[in-house]
Amino acid sequence: MNRSINKVAVIGSGVMGSRIACHFAGIGVQVLLLDIVPFALSDAEQAKGLTLNDKQVRNRIVNDALQATLKGKPSAVYTSKTAGMIKTGNIADDLPKIAGCDWIIEVVVERLDVKQQLFDEIEKYRKPGTLVTTNTSGIPIHLMSEGRSEDFQQHFCGSHFFNPPRYLRLLEIIPDPKTKPEVLDFLMDYGDRFLGKKTVLCKDTPAFIANRVGVFGFMAVFKAMQTLGLNVDEVDALTGPVLGRPKSATFRTGDVVGLDTLVHVAKDLPANAPDDEAKDIFKLPPFLEKMIENKWLGDKTGQGFYKKQKVKSDNPKAKDTTEILTLNLDTMEYGPKGKAKFATLETAKQIDDLATRLKALYAGTDKAGEFYRMFHHLLFAYVSHRVPEIADELYKIDDALKAGFGWEVGPFESWDMLGVQKTLEAMKAGGYDVAGWVNDMVGGGNKSFYKTEGGQRKYYDVRSKAYQVIPGVGTFVLLEHLDEKVVWKNSACKLYDIGDDVVALRWNTKMNTVGAEVLEGVQKSVGIAEEKYKGLVIANGGENFSAGANVALIFMFAAEQEFDELDMAVRQFQATTMRLRYSSIPVVVAPHGLTLGGGCEMCLHADSVQAAAETYIGLVEVGVGLIPGGGGSKEMALRAGDRNIKEDIETNYLQQLFINVGTAKVSTSAQEGFENFVLRPGFDHISMNPDRRIADAKRNILSMWQRGYTQPAPRNDIKVQGRGGLGGLLSGIHGMWRGKYISDYDKLIAEKLAYVMCGGDLSQASLVSEQYLLDLEREAFLSLCGQRKTLERLQGILATGKAVRN
Repeated sequence: MNRSINKVAVIGSGVMGSRIACHFAGIGVQVLLLDIVPFALSDAEQAKGLTLNDKQVRNRIVNDALQATLKGKPSAVYTSKTAGMIKTGNIADDLPKIAGCDWIIEVVVERLDVKQQLFDEIEKYRKPGTLVTTNTSGIPIHLMSEGRSEDFQQHFCGSHFFNPPRYLRLLEIIPDPKTKPEVLDFLMDYGDRFLGKKTVLCKDTPAFIANRVGVFGFMAVFKAMQTLGLNVDEVDALTGPVLGRPKSATFRTGDVVGLDTLVHVAKDLPANAPDDEAKDIFKLPPFLEKMIENKWLGDKTGQGFYKKQKVKSDNPKAKDTTEILTLNLDTMEYGPKGKAKFATLETAKQIDDLATRLKALYAGTDKAGEFYRMFHHLLFAYVSHRVPEIADELYKIDDALKAGFGWEVGPFESWDMLGVQKTLEAMKAGGYDVAGWVNDMVGGGNKSFYKTEGGQRKYYDVRSKAYQVIPGVGTFVLLEHLDEKVVWKNSACKLYDIGDDVVALRWNTKMNTVGAEVLEGVQKSVGIAEEKYKGLVIANGGENFSAGANVALIFMFAAEQEFDELDMAVRQFQATTMRLRYSSIPVVVAPHGLTLGGGCEMCLHADSVQAAAETYIGLVEVGVGLIPGGGGSKEMALRAGDRNIKEDIETNYLQQLFINVGTAKVSTSAQEGFENFVLRPGFDHISMNPDRRIADAKRNILSMWQRGYTQPAPRNDIKVQGRGGLGGLLSGIHGMWRGKYISDYDKLIAEKLAYVMCGGDLSQASLVSEQYLLDLEREAFLSLCGQRKTLERLQGILATGKAVRN
């Protein structure tokens, strides 16, 4: 069957249901969102004289839930336009409308009887062949399909999204015993390509994969914490980014997810998995029992392990501030946040490479080192016993934990990093029971769970006792696994041959910032590609594409008044972005995450951008007291002149782009990047799954090459507004300054940016060259580097990571 998804019904509009609806709407799918009819009128409805029969009352629950989700932060939608794709209704009146839907997703309360009653109703209106899935996080799938028709059972399974579905990439697909294989294949593919998910096919075991291991991870932390006498602040410092985990670490994550959810899985698991060798660890510690009793469930109840408290300012004109308090698990009272002080932690924080950092943490000689050894030993022993119980292939466990809980590496990957043989010996000495297959693997001369051969990543397969290629990875291009394909490198960059006569450049610096080595790498890569290949992809790994230019280097040159060095550096950056623009082969930049300043400027000058959906892109230089100096200011002037925006009077194009740059506006998604004119319709594209962006960029290059790519000619026909446009922009700047929306120094920066984008002091609108605008841009940039307030802003961002307003 050639199946497509044009319309989805989501039944249940709670936090999860509304966010799933928003995610589907964000990819352009029509959504019908339904919930129950209220049992009683609200006070506001009574005051208006409404009755339970009025439509706005009957749809109140679903409408209120959707509006709360749309207003929430972080945003559940890619752009504000998303909401227009969602139609709301109630189950009593609108359930027949599901007959026009291609996929029905149930997201109601976690009670088997409620779900079964709903499925009774769904079956009355559902068309044969329509997909029906449940978002349950733990109820056995086979129990929910009992009593259903054969067609229903054949098209039914679990589709467990993780919250928030826009940001957490895991989608667990859990088959019913009678689910058709082609249905599973379709959902696995659709989740990957259209929803941008890491789709993992799970067994119908308690809590499936991610929650089974993830909640064990929480309980293992609790056990280690209690054994070693650690507190909440110390544990969150130990289990956050330093360990390759999200900033929310352990206890903050618990507050965000909701302690009731955590406790629900922990309590159910011993009963549902009586043979789990570690079931005793799932016993709730006394502090967690007390928190549940007090209804301190985290963010949803206003307090959990942490609690926000408003602090009134002594100054009546000043705003109140917020203080975050931490729960003392011994006294069950809240107090000021403390700072963790461990020598191991301080040493490890200086190490950028995660594998090296993990080894330093594990080898620590203080209490932190004891914590890391105990936690890892508990985790490694546990996941070893979950193969093949919850997954036949170990990579599925790693994939689920990374995509569902935001771990940078999965448990088997971290075990590899610490050394399987060495760690195994320590675990045996400590009395930790490891599954027999791990001993067999090591005894057979296999030293790791993963290895890379011929550019292919392989995993150790327990059944065949041999390494197998991870299925599906052929559709991705993962540069970190292609060290055998490096054709050139320097201290920061590597250029890889990714096949089909295409090369890809990747650099690895702190926050992937751009310095001299990176600029050299870009120039060299273009030259090599022009000589031997069909095109060049520029893409990075890690959390972000690039946080921009190396601010520390700019600050050093500016503070020491090395203006010749600064001038040379800016010229080199401009020359590099222009090299991208005017190469003889197609260049595609594939950004993801933060793509700021210089990273954005590279995108602006590429033939095409293949952006991950979660790309936060913008020119942010004004935040550090500068203007875009790598061709960004020039490019905005060029795009304004080319009328790359809505049809209106000429100055409006310039005005909108000026505002975007002048306010350091960052698009909060790739889709918003099109709305903010950083990305161009028809030229630039989005990869919903970030793992696919390099492969998609490669296909883009080959398509351009096959169509007959021609090197562009330098532009000498850029229309700039001169004094006419400059007067309008300066007037707006003055108004903002008079209204105290911007500081004196903000005003100075904005005036310099306006001068560049208008083409300088020209008496009338004129046609100018790119080099003319680049020279103006460079002069303005250098002049700002000589200002004390710019130095203050640069120093502030380096010291605190936050912009200074002066």
